[in-house]
Amino acid sequence: MAEIINNTITHLRLPFEFDQTQLLRDYHALSNGAWIPHFNRDGYQGNWNAIVLLAKQDAPSTMLVVDPTEELKPTEALTQSPYFQEILGTLKCTILSARILRLEVGSSIKPHRDYNLGYEDGCFRLHIPIITNPRVEFMVGGHRLSMLPGECWYTNVNHIHSVANYGDQDRIHLVIDGARNQWSDDLFFSLAPEEAFFAAPTTRYTAEELIRTIEELERIDAVQHAELIAQLRKELEELR
Repeated sequence: MAEIINNTITHLRLPFEFDQTQLLRDYHALSNGAWIPHFNRDGYQGNWNAIVLLAKQDAPSTMLVVDPTEELKPTEALTQSPYFQEILGTLKCTILSARILRLEVGSSIKPHRDYNLGYEDGCFRLHIPIITNPRVEFMVGGHRLSMLPGECWYTNVNHIHSVANYGDQDRIHLVIDGARNQWSDDLFFSLAPEEAFFAAPTTRYTAEELIRTIEELERIDAVQHAELIAQLRKELEELR
């Protein structure tokens, strides 16, 4: 399950299946803990909160991807979560950040790009759903991803992406950022062509991707996304 746009992977399902019962056990043990609002307050509507699992000692609530040379410490939440610890241990790479993210019912993350956070930039973002529902719309590069509890997905957030929770359950994901290394190269290149993990030398977005993304934004809410749609239409005209 991979999609390649303009020679670059947008998403990829990895061959890990984590135990739903143990994921829920660790999550429920933490669910009454200290949730903090996501720092990008202008980037979402409703409630999008986090519990940080790894952090710098002098910044215990940071959610940002950090320099791989910086030492991260387990937070109190992680020390209480044996299965989350086990999952992190299966990733044979430097962990740049780890957190539980909760997108509450009726909330949405606006379409955006997180630049320099794709595999071609030397890092990768993984999503492991813990609780979700069929009415969660997770879009990457104009494609809707259907992620199920216990699965593990790489998402290239250099591409336009958004999430909306139209269901009746909060969406809970374990989200991990890792640093690319030989272990991850062996894994990723076994699932998709190696050349698909490098940035295109010219424009990152093709006309096909821009058209598909514009159509999806208009379908979801053309008024809410009017500014981004206008920007994408301008990019599309520049390609033609």
